[in-house]
Amino acid sequence: MRNSFRSILFSTLISLTPSLAVAAQCGNNASGFSNWKASFAKEAQAAGIKNRGLQALANAKYSTSTIKADRNQKGVKYSLDRFIKIRLGSINSFAAQAKKRKNANAAFFASLEKRYGVPSGILLAIHGMETGFGRNMGNTPVVDSILTVAYDCRRSSFFIPHALAALSMVDRGMLAPGQRGAAHGELGHTQFLPGNALKYGADATGDGRVDFYNMADAMASTANFLRQKGWKPGQPYQQGTANFRVLNDWNAATVYQQAIALSAAKIDG
Repeated sequence: MRNSFRSILFSTLISLTPSLAVAAQCGNNASGFSNWKASFAKEAQAAGIKNRGLQALANAKYSTSTIKADRNQKGVKYSLDRFIKIRLGSINSFAAQAKKRKNANAAFFASLEKRYGVPSGILLAIHGMETGFGRNMGNTPVVDSILTVAYDCRRSSFFIPHALAALSMVDRGMLAPGQRGAAHGELGHTQFLPGNALKYGADATGDGRVDFYNMADAMASTANFLRQKGWKPGQPYQQGTANFRVLNDWNAATVYQQAIALSAAKIDG
């Protein structure tokens, strides 16, 4: 691992959102998806998307699995104990797994903490909770899923900037056109939405590109995200602190934030 990291912070999503008078018409089923893609291609071009991104858009398929997952969301309504049992098994067993990974890459995690001020326990807790430490990063094509929810009328305004970001990532070689991720376009080891990936991506390997399916880049990007959101190095992060509030930017569910903080304390303890 090189001694220094080169953070790559891309332009904000605002610059990717075209100011066209007529936006592509959203829909609630697959029937209008092809026409929407044709209209959205004009928006993508206006946002600076070029050949590879436009080709990925043209080849995208309506993701029925994404719509099914979106329609069946129920939110996190568990108590903390129940959430931990379902998601982690137990804090102790989960932390033990994370500690093995920390010890195997001690210098790397120390360098991340030195640069970004985010403890390794926080990063490993997120990694473990999001994808089981990279074992399950999703099986839905990212471009298909993010374009599907951008087209869907329920939350198109939220997902359109992320769809443009995903196409821009394809253009820049940050995302393969057929790369798979989670149901709503989340990608990589810690499940970044494309807009956040484009904005907060950090190159930890020094190869000049950000690859969220590379563990080092994903961990550095996660640390950079938290630091940019207001993480205070060397300060506590349990509930009631400023750093705990930063975790809300990662996931809005309080039990999720609590589980991260409790696990991190065990990992770093």
